[in-house]
Amino acid sequence: MHLTSLLVKRRVEITNIKKAYIAVSSVIILLGVLYFSLLTPNYIVPILTYHNIGYEKEGHFVSPDNFAKQMEFIKKNGFEVITLDELVSDIKSKKHLKRNKLVITFDDGYQDNFEHAYPVLNKFGFPATVFLVTDYIGVKKGFLSWDEIRVMSRNKISFGGHTANHFYLGLLEDDAIAWEQIAGPKEIIKREIGVPADYFCYPSGGFNDKIKEIVKKAGYKGACSTNRGFAKLNSDVYELKRIKVTNSDTVKPLSFRVKLSGYYNLIRGKKNPY
Repeated sequence: MHLTSLLVKRRVEITNIKKAYIAVSSVIILLGVLYFSLLTPNYIVPILTYHNIGYEKEGHFVSPDNFAKQMEFIKKNGFEVITLDELVSDIKSKKHLKRNKLVITFDDGYQDNFEHAYPVLNKFGFPATVFLVTDYIGVKKGFLSWDEIRVMSRNKISFGGHTANHFYLGLLEDDAIAWEQIAGPKEIIKREIGVPADYFCYPSGGFNDKIKEIVKKAGYKGACSTNRGFAKLNSDVYELKRIKVTNSDTVKPLSFRVKLSGYYNLIRGKKNPY
């Protein structure tokens, strides 16, 4: 009788194990289906956006210490930092984009990019693109000099246009002004450093269809925004969505990791491009 009870107990245990296995397998399959049906079509190679790398108390800044930790996290966790040019080429060719890639960009052209960010990028061998407000360069306090830009351009840092004086383009209808603000910086950068400025960045993310056409006509290969044009993901290389990094994005909480995931767009709000 005792032996019979043991056998019954054993059968119940085996049955429970089988049920647990089926339940776990079902969850795994369900997660797999959700991943490929929901997440995969919405994957975007993260294009990180930085501004100041300094100690400002407000605004778009990341402290030098935090920036160094973010770059170290990227290196240690196997991410591949690619150039904006590589990403645009992959998008145009509809190449399958691996989930460990990212792009680093800086807006405006602050001097602290050279002082604090450039040595860290150089240490890890990371490329980056800096979008310049060309009328400020070598003139306005707190902005890069052309000599600093020339040094950076020899070491994996490329430079793009960000208008002449941070002009908001979203509502602009005057073609002559638009051409001056868009094509002008491209010519100046080429003249000053001898390297083409292949990419443009819309100040505050604002653009319209006419502005996009002028950017193309000026000879840029693509253009960056913020998260404007949300619904189209990053299929249009002239309205590339980016992810702003701030000083609150430290590597220990999840915020920085989520922004590197490629699925951050799923939790972001929509913005009108104009």
